[in-house]
Amino acid sequence: MMITQENFIIKIYTMQETKTNNLLNKKVGAMLVATGVLSRVMALQEFAVQKFEITPEQYLILSIIMDAGGNLYQRQISEITYKDRPNVTRIINILENKGLVKRIEDVNKRKIYKIAITQQGIEMRKKIQPTMYKLRAITTDGISDEDLEKTLLLLEKMQLNMKDKVSMQI
Repeated sequence: MMITQENFIIKIYTMQETKTNNLLNKKVGAMLVATGVLSRVMALQEFAVQKFEITPEQYLILSIIMDAGGNLYQRQISEITYKDRPNVTRIINILENKGLVKRIEDVNKRKIYKIAITQQGIEMRKKIQPTMYKLRAITTDGISDEDLEKTLLLLEKMQLNMKDKVSMQI
């Protein structure tokens, strides 16, 4: 078979396209990880500067409980945050010791508790919220609402693509 210029160009294009797709696939994972790390480090640094009594991770749990109407089961918190139960238990214990949440025994089940935010927890969240808005503004600076919406839709699609492929022991 004789290689024509046209076949040669098609072959080179196909090789480049495959190489680009491989690089893009590798870069997506690396960019997601790097973005997550930078976000956590920036939040930790700002929480330290502000001298907040809780960590960004603990704030996340408070916010999730508050946004859900003030109380959730621990299992639900694990599912929302993709954190395992022992990790969520540790965070809840810390928040409970600080008086920011309390455990409410479920009326139907003896060893199951709802985690409820206390008034002190509501006040802590209100105190920290402006800082979280500031960090979000820094993170999304220069990104249009349209691009941000597209990004969120793409990230949601990626999560859906992975969800049934991953066994979460939460």
